[in-house]
Amino acid sequence: MMRKMMLAVVYTAFACGANAGSLDGLLVGDMNKLAVAAAPVALPDAEVLDASDGAHSLAEYKGKWVVLNFWATWCAPCRKEMPSLQRLAVAMPEIAVVPVATGRNAVEQITKFYAEAGVTTLPVLRDPKAGLAHAMGIMGLPVTVILNPEGQEVARLIGDAEWDSAAAQAVLRALIAG
Repeated sequence: MMRKMMLAVVYTAFACGANAGSLDGLLVGDMNKLAVAAAPVALPDAEVLDASDGAHSLAEYKGKWVVLNFWATWCAPCRKEMPSLQRLAVAMPEIAVVPVATGRNAVEQITKFYAEAGVTTLPVLRDPKAGLAHAMGIMGLPVTVILNPEGQEVARLIGDAEWDSAAAQAVLRALIAG
């Protein structure tokens, strides 16, 4: 039993080191908060709603790298972060930037928030009962999760970040390059 435990620890350390190694020197500034998964993590099957209450699944983004951001209209750090997500979407159109308003966020509040933040091209998606957020272990806001083209979590950043910064774009490019 002890031997199996030691092997698991060694394997986990090796896997973490292997994943983090491809980002050596890139985890600076806001990106030093990025936690890279030891191995890709499957996402729970959950739906989010658009502004018209249409149901959507994260599976719609399979085949693309995704920057999945959990936020809320009442969240001050989210207000600071959202414009950088808009700029990231423009700077790196090969990545799907997917903000999901978690909890009670009326469409009118989201629309007002987007207008005030200058967000014009990001989708309006909601997780009104926080089902997806809870299933993914999101405990506070904002949280951004990076998904690979298979729809699996490969990294997570808790707190706000300047997602259009040179450091963030370098990390995303390194993750894409593998």
